[in-house]
Amino acid sequence: MSKRMRFTIWRPLATAAAGALLAAFLSPATANAAAPRESRPVYSYENAIREAVWVDTGLDHDRDGKGDRVAVDIVRPRETAAQGRKVPVIMDASPYYSCCGRGNEGQKKTYDANGDVVQMPLFYDNYFVPRGYAFVGVDLAGTNRSDGCVDVGGRSDILSAKAVVDWLNGRAKAYTTRTGTTKATATWTNGRTGMIGKSWDGTIANGVAATGVEGLKTIVPISAISSWYDYYFQQGAPLYDSGPHWLSDYVDSPDARAKCGAVQQMLVDGAPRSGDWTPLWTERDYVKDARKVRASVFLIHGMQDLNVRMKHVGQWWDALAKNGVERKIWLSQTGHVDPFDFRRAEWVDTLHRWFDHELLGYDNGIDREPMADIERHPDQWVTSKAWPPRGTDTTTLRPAKGTQAGVGTLGLSKGKGTETFTDDPQHGETDWAAHIDRPTPDKAGFVTKPLTRDLRLSGSSEVTVTATPTTSTAHLSAVLVDLGPDTIRDYATSGEGITTLTDRTCWGVSTTGDSACFKETKAKTADVDYTVVSRGWADLGNYASDRKGEPLTPGKAYTITLDLAATDHVVPAGHRLALIVAGTDKDLIDPPSTTPTLTLDLARTKARLPLVGGALAFARATAGSVSAAPEATPLDGVTAPRTIHRIPEGGQ
Repeated sequence: MSKRMRFTIWRPLATAAAGALLAAFLSPATANAAAPRESRPVYSYENAIREAVWVDTGLDHDRDGKGDRVAVDIVRPRETAAQGRKVPVIMDASPYYSCCGRGNEGQKKTYDANGDVVQMPLFYDNYFVPRGYAFVGVDLAGTNRSDGCVDVGGRSDILSAKAVVDWLNGRAKAYTTRTGTTKATATWTNGRTGMIGKSWDGTIANGVAATGVEGLKTIVPISAISSWYDYYFQQGAPLYDSGPHWLSDYVDSPDARAKCGAVQQMLVDGAPRSGDWTPLWTERDYVKDARKVRASVFLIHGMQDLNVRMKHVGQWWDALAKNGVERKIWLSQTGHVDPFDFRRAEWVDTLHRWFDHELLGYDNGIDREPMADIERHPDQWVTSKAWPPRGTDTTTLRPAKGTQAGVGTLGLSKGKGTETFTDDPQHGETDWAAHIDRPTPDKAGFVTKPLTRDLRLSGSSEVTVTATPTTSTAHLSAVLVDLGPDTIRDYATSGEGITTLTDRTCWGVSTTGDSACFKETKAKTADVDYTVVSRGWADLGNYASDRKGEPLTPGKAYTITLDLAATDHVVPAGHRLALIVAGTDKDLIDPPSTTPTLTLDLARTKARLPLVGGALAFARATAGSVSAAPEATPLDGVTAPRTIHRIPEGGQ
């Protein structure tokens, strides 16, 4: 059954059942009204049922001879339970509930003397339980109060969360205690489940959806990974100086650390620093299983996220589109930031309507609204009926030599000749862009004439490079840059585009132990002379295969195509678009073992960009313009990316 058919069938069923839904979810004053369009806070949060169960995952990943059970903390309306009404579930499966906290304020779960949850992090329970939903917070296997081992997006991670969806639908076993034999059943739910979460949490939602599990109706992945290989490498180029074993150790419970040495070693052995694809990465690749996804997907990501990078968005979105999955997307100017902290009121309202539609079946029109919301300037949003918009066409732009070495042009005509640069691991994209109009030994830059019309890029790009190295190893970076003054979110600072304030606003109902009030934020901006639009990296040794590298022969030319991250960006009239090709992008990829000089064959180098209006739009935007004289002084941008050990975690 197609996803479009799923919507078509569900609406009439919801309308036919309107009388039952009205009785179950609306107050008596509105019981005789037309079919509901919005769930209302008519249930008591203070008196909600709070309980814990342990779901059997069917695994013994910690090898203690007993089945692994994952802890599931539940908050649900008492009134619906007393009257035998079944409610849908919003679920966040996370490894962070005890080690690190959730959200901008690092909230952790707290418990009463009976072991029932008192504070559930974030606003989801405070807001949605009074509106007739249950909220379920799952401790991933190997974390907090769960058995098993963390395996960083692998089988244990995904199946420990999937088992909860199965239990909610009557297909798995659960118990009232971690080691006891008294069974718990989920007779209080209708099984309709929506998963949500940021970063690792959202990644789990992607992975569970990719199993095709029945009962998972929608997922809302925020800043989430779609393939774990692409979190640690891109086309053989290492993005971090460690692998998944470090991350596992970061979130493991003390019990898991004592039992999970074999799993830790498996993570080390299965993820060699060579950058070669192994079976470990195949297991953690959700994109390959997009055809199994039954749930709708509402995806949120920061276009300047340098932690979970935008490549995860482009490949997941395209795979979902290919398989007909109902989709919605928000793209912000931020880094790794939750929408609750960059567009709070609109986010809560939109999420409310999304869950009402997907889990309660309310015909509130959200599925007929524009597919995409895009932040064009700080706090200024536009919409797109489809994303990428219709009329977007892949357009080939070609670099050519200019009047100075390494300072070339970018246009529709094929260039000739060569350009040469030497890898300098002390420099990165901000250095290259700042000196785009001057020769520097560490990059080759190619720039369009000033545009006479706006030019919009929407989607994923790729850059094909033919390069001759002087050494046996070489890393490559390709960067697209908008050259021109602008005010943007300052994604390179610690808040990644936001500043946290002291005032609080409330979103839902508070109790003594669980406040629904959170610190406000505002956009943190920077005035810049250029904006990095998209990036991509590769190890040139992966020229023959994305999955396995080979030593290079110095003096031999190699051709490789670099995948650039998805984006949606308008280069305004008067600005210029630049392509930079260089070596190590400082603090975004690790350097090679040698220091190569690379010579580009310009006739065999090209960029394929998703331009709205295609080649004709580019030709019109550059027609009649005259190349500007290079600036004598460096251009200002955001500060260079910070040197930190990144983790896919949700706190700021």
